[in-house]
Amino acid sequence: MDLFQAMGVYVKVVELGSMTAAAKACDLSTTMVSNHLQALEQRLGVSLLLRTTRRQQVTEAGQAYYLRCLEVLGLVADSERWAERTQATPQGLLRITAPPTFGAECLTPALSGFLQRYPQISVSLTLSDQVQDMLEGHFDAALRLGALEPSTLIARPLDDYRLSICASPEYLQRCGTPQHPEELSAHECLQFMYNPGDAWRGTEKRWSMRGPEGLISVEVAGRLVTNSSASLRQAALAGMGLVMLPDVLLKADLQAGTLVRVLAPFALPGRPLHLLYPQDRYRSPKLRAFVDYIVQMLGPAAGSGQ
Repeated sequence: MDLFQAMGVYVKVVELGSMTAAAKACDLSTTMVSNHLQALEQRLGVSLLLRTTRRQQVTEAGQAYYLRCLEVLGLVADSERWAERTQATPQGLLRITAPPTFGAECLTPALSGFLQRYPQISVSLTLSDQVQDMLEGHFDAALRLGALEPSTLIARPLDDYRLSICASPEYLQRCGTPQHPEELSAHECLQFMYNPGDAWRGTEKRWSMRGPEGLISVEVAGRLVTNSSASLRQAALAGMGLVMLPDVLLKADLQAGTLVRVLAPFALPGRPLHLLYPQDRYRSPKLRAFVDYIVQMLGPAAGSGQ
């Protein structure tokens, strides 16, 4: 016996005054309605209705049980409506991990519009150079740079992470502006210290780019090496040398003229950027909303201006 269905049938019998009317309202046969009532009475050990050939009368126990059924069925209906609202409305805490520079300079500004669009969502953002274990860290989504290891995660491509070489006007006036990559060896080049095992660790001492004659790789040197992109940017602003940094970190400085791009005709390597998430969590409205928003804002089409 389906207890909730039997309770619903009983409520209809009491409210409509007959099993025939209740059967019609519940789209059941009169025999099935009678079976539901008998099963309830056997389960409870009391008589709910006094039935004769002409009429039915609700017993005292039956009236009390009717009121309890209304309460229980009302709670069930409220729970179902709550579940429907939860599935329909993006809400709750969204846990995200991303690389520090991209997260601070690009993802965080994008989150402003996202949180305005979805006021019932809150975000916990972890910025780290280390690849975070999504299951262990209970993350809903991750933004990752570079080639991806094989996994069961869904990976959505975003716009490539591009780099530029620049320096302050004061440094260029003092030391000259390089016109060809080979000239970098004569300059103070501020270098980023990559984590052990990072595929880009080889760029610490060699900067590579592509020009009309093909790929050019130049050995560079400088007196400052740091694992902080923000520190390199400040060093470049202070006139300490040339720096190769992500465009998202340099955009405001280039527009203001406090940093100047050099070797613009030469294409620097980019790093692929992906949005990752577990397939089974995509059913969550909050994650679907985040994925759709970030792909729209930071996807390849958005980055290329298409």
